[in-house]
Amino acid sequence: MARQLFSTPTGMHDFLPSDQPYWEKIRREIFDMAEFYDFGHVATPILEHQGVFEKSLGVASDVVEKEMFTLKTKGGDDLALRPENTAPVMRAYLEHGWESLPQPVKVFYLGPMFRHENPQAGRFRQFNQFGFEVLGSEDPVIDAELILIATNLLKDFGVKNLICEINSLGDKVCRVKYRVALKDYFRNNIKKMCPNCQRRFKNNPLRILDCKEERCREVIAKAPQILDFICEDCRSHFKKLLEFLEELEIPYTLNPHLVRGLDYYARTVFEIYAEERRSAQSALISGGRYDGLAELLGGKNVPAAGFAGGMERIINEMKEAKAKVSARSQPRIFLVQLGDLAKKKSLKILEEFRKNNILLAESLGKHSIKTQMKLADKWEVKLTLIFGQKEALDNEIIIRDMTSGMQETIPLTKLIGEVKKRLKS
Repeated sequence: MARQLFSTPTGMHDFLPSDQPYWEKIRREIFDMAEFYDFGHVATPILEHQGVFEKSLGVASDVVEKEMFTLKTKGGDDLALRPENTAPVMRAYLEHGWESLPQPVKVFYLGPMFRHENPQAGRFRQFNQFGFEVLGSEDPVIDAELILIATNLLKDFGVKNLICEINSLGDKVCRVKYRVALKDYFRNNIKKMCPNCQRRFKNNPLRILDCKEERCREVIAKAPQILDFICEDCRSHFKKLLEFLEELEIPYTLNPHLVRGLDYYARTVFEIYAEERRSAQSALISGGRYDGLAELLGGKNVPAAGFAGGMERIINEMKEAKAKVSARSQPRIFLVQLGDLAKKKSLKILEEFRKNNILLAESLGKHSIKTQMKLADKWEVKLTLIFGQKEALDNEIIIRDMTSGMQETIPLTKLIGEVKKRLKS
């Protein structure tokens, strides 16, 4: 009977050692940026009550209708693996009484999200996101600061030639008139559009603007623009934001049909791309303002804005851009051990090197000196330590210079000092 070899579930993947330098660079830059701009780190549960997303994202949204992983506990609770993290952050704000803290509250997060969608390039069922959120301010300078942080993070990751697409969705009052105008426009065209757009026409015509189908894009291109419908307050907010971006010399383009696929967004929405691959990819970072989210979750009005970036997608872009990442440190010393006593004492030798912060390669599971010396050659180390049965009994060790081939026997008590001296030279 043939053995069954398991693979990762559809749409999920392993994070292999070869990719870790990219992950580590992203994490390092995120924490450094957060520290400078005074964002606190928040970690929400991977599982949330299903209602957190149904109320915030909208029951008719694609995420809630088709993409959420849900489960019922033995106690009867309806839970969901988080498909995004903005709603959980606002839930935490309301649950823990953050409104009593000095406003705005600034937090960042990173971790896995889950969506049950068809896997394709840049889209997975388990994926990792980081995000920055500012809760408790409606000032457009907050929107500008977030776009600045997002742009600078991508630059620090090594992604080049960035462009920010931006739009205003107005507030919930503005959008009533705009929805009516969209319905009137799409009514005569909806039969030749895709099934998703036909469903969105009934539930929320704004989401039609987010369709990527070519036949739908042709119709969408001539649709009414929301900037013609927003009120004076929303227009002023948007104008100030653009002035901040111009002062910061952040390149942007107005995209009057840019929307977000979630119910809680209002006013500012933006997406950031690597310009040369704009047509072939989804956004690296997306965000905007979500002033109505707290009320959807049962709280009082809390103006807020934020953004999120997909880490796998950004890593792919870093590779395309040949971004520099720190290679894993290479040990310059290899320990060869022979015999049971030497192997037993080798563990203490390894611990001494760890305490002195000196990288040391070894292969304790190998017994042949020939095999271990081949590994030392493969590592291209400067020094090899040879520790056999005789050396273990005499508390000595042999240091071999791999360049000259010269070797010397020294007491174990002098090993660390001798290695440090030779590495310096």
